[in-house]
Amino acid sequence: MAKVKPRVKAPKKAGKGDIITVKTLISHKMETGLRKDKKTGEIIPRQIINKFEAQFNGETVFSVDIDPAISANPYFQFKMRAEESGEFAFMWTDDSGDTYTKKSKLTVS
Repeated sequence: MAKVKPRVKAPKKAGKGDIITVKTLISHKMETGLRKDKKTGEIIPRQIINKFEAQFNGETVFSVDIDPAISANPYFQFKMRAEESGEFAFMWTDDSGDTYTKKSKLTVS
């Protein structure tokens, strides 16, 4: 499988009370467990991102459980009101229990 690469596009600065948009994407093959290996004929084991969570200052602001029907490289976008400065933590978890994280800071003035 290609290297898993999380990406985040979030503003670095915002005014107090502004509505900001946060965009996330993770490069992940999202193997459903339904395909067969062309060489061996064996079923390729399921390996998908099954949970995404975004936290701001330790509090969950967006969370989703993911089913196998989602496409490869899942993309999520959400909005939130900027009330204070702090740090985002984005976490993607796959079937094997591996968690991929990315952090981003936000300064509110």
